[in-house]
Amino acid sequence: MLSHESRCETDKPPKRVIIVYLIKFNTMTVDSYIKSFPENIQTRLIQIRATIIKNAPDATESIAYRMPAYKTNGKTLVYFAGFKNHIGFYATPTGHTGFAEELSKYKHGKGSVQFPLDKPLPIKLIAQIVRFRVIENLEKSKKLK
Repeated sequence: MLSHESRCETDKPPKRVIIVYLIKFNTMTVDSYIKSFPENIQTRLIQIRATIIKNAPDATESIAYRMPAYKTNGKTLVYFAGFKNHIGFYATPTGHTGFAEELSKYKHGKGSVQFPLDKPLPIKLIAQIVRFRVIENLEKSKKLK
């Protein structure tokens, strides 16, 4: 056990402990998620969030899989996450397949892409993907009716 002298002068728990607590007790919000990152990453996360909200104004916002998540018509729209060296963007496999050429210059997987922190965020591309997913979710919900 740490002695009192070895603890931080402020006696605040480390940021990591706070994040684990927020996630565990389901009290994390997108705001608290974004604020948990260094300022340079916060700026990018705010940009992505604003882009999603602008292009999917009816989307519901939550935390899922420990990252900001958006849904339209009850279906997953996109997720995003901050990392040490990149921003992860997750638009499901169909959201990435439709933009394979544009996403080819980034490290990517079946339904994910990594935007490196040392390059500008492709905001226009993110907006296009979000709009594509909104239409896709709308079409899916119409088929279910």
